[in-house]
Amino acid sequence: MTKILVTVKRIPDPDENLKFTAGGLDLSSVKWVPNAFDEYAVETALRLADDVSNKKNRLAEIIVLSICPQKQRQHMTQFLAMGADRGVIVDADDSTLDTAAIAKIIAKVAEQEGVDMIITGKLSQDNEGNQVGQRVAGLLNWPQACFAAEIDWDREGNALAVSREVDEGVETKKIPLPGVVSVDLRVVLPTSVRNGVNPADHAFTDGPRLASLRGITMAKRKKVAIKTPADLGVTSSGGEATVAVNAPPARKAGQMVGSIEELVEKLATEAKVL
Repeated sequence: MTKILVTVKRIPDPDENLKFTAGGLDLSSVKWVPNAFDEYAVETALRLADDVSNKKNRLAEIIVLSICPQKQRQHMTQFLAMGADRGVIVDADDSTLDTAAIAKIIAKVAEQEGVDMIITGKLSQDNEGNQVGQRVAGLLNWPQACFAAEIDWDREGNALAVSREVDEGVETKKIPLPGVVSVDLRVVLPTSVRNGVNPADHAFTDGPRLASLRGITMAKRKKVAIKTPADLGVTSSGGEATVAVNAPPARKAGQMVGSIEELVEKLATEAKVL
């Protein structure tokens, strides 16, 4: 059976107000939530694996991988509840690892699991690095397709046709498997993922699926392997480090004007935009 590895990450809730300490962020009481683009990646894998005519027939095994402290794994439970088959946790504080080490960990797990494709979100919302998928493809010497908006799985040809939005319209490239794909938000539109088994016009529910009560119950029974970077022979070289994180300067209050003439005068003399 085809194996799909999906990388997932927990991030501080983007809707919460940030708290700053000396030169950094105070994460002591932060609420951790799944990265949205990783939800899109898991949904993509599930659509590739789903046989809508026979729910018992899975076209692929889906493995979710996260680098996080073992005790902070709630996001993993959510992805397993969505329908992923099993999980791998690399027990480490990902904030202490540079991007090169994270990519090496993912590549090592992919090799150990013998996966046929890796699906990632295009970036994580906390640092917006947009590096991991590309680095993993380079380490494995696999073809890659980034920012996927649509995916067609050619099962007989063992390849993916991946479309992405560009300035001139839509660009489509075909990559042989094994390969690496990073997904953008439009990939979770109802007809964006086609696996060659379901009708081409089959419409899934818009957006990532929600975990059902049964899914949550089943997630607790699914296998989650625990590894460490040392188990995989990976150490961080310290090639990247956060020097400081500071709040942006406060913006000046706006001004109220009494007439259009006054507004034009201020734009011309003060703002100097006219």
